Amino acid sequence: MANILVVGPHPDDQELGMGGTIARLVDQGHDVLLLDITTGEPTPHGDEETRAKEAAKAAEILGVKRRMLGLPNRFVEHTIEARHLVAGVIREHQAQVVFTPYFQDAHPDHRAVTRIVEDARFDAKLSKIDLPGDPCYPRWLFYYYATHLRWVADPNFCIDITGYTDRKRESIVAYHTQFVLPEKNRRVVEWVDAAATYFGSRIGVEAAEPFFTKEPIGLDGLNGLLL
Repeated sequence: MANILVVGPHPDDQELGMGGTIARLVDQGHDVLLLDITTGEPTPHGDEETRAKEAAKAAEILGVKRRMLGLPNRFVEHTIEARHLVAGVIREHQAQVVFTPYFQDAHPDHRAVTRIVEDARFDAKLSKIDLPGDPCYPRWLFYYYATHLRWVADPNFCIDITGYTDRKRESIVAYHTQFVLPEKNRRVVEWVDAAATYFGSRIGVEAAEPFFTKEPIGLDGLNGLLL
């Protein structure tokens, strides 16, 4: 089983982008940690205390641990300090797999976080550096889609989440201030459901989530492929 780190710029990004996959990985026995870079606040209906409770509830639904880094929402910058904070979490969790948002996005926080994570992956392996934990280099860095661009993702692999869409939906609506109170955001849940159905159809299953990798995935055969 693997130690897996899923990084989100704001609490709810991980659930929106790959909540079904997270639930499936947990059920498969992997040790999954969600890392929120910011509190996600302020928002029109939320505050930090409420958002933290919502995030805790979502994590409970998915069966994962959660950690808050606490960088300022809407002001995330790609800095050495931010890189080392994330690298410290990678080392403490001894993450073998890291997920981060897709690198093309309209949201500045998302773009900055992805650059931070990419460089933190490298920093985490360095010796003779003042970081917590033992050096490690995650073998895989994967990108999930929680983008603010009005486009359809073009992934190079998808993960079957058949049977996990209900838990994903529950984890999203746990953010009452984000997807229930604001009427205009209620349709987001419908869009997420529709996307799962669409990407499921691309690989011949009921529901799936899209992902991207810059590095080739190694296979030892075709048994794991949905043909």
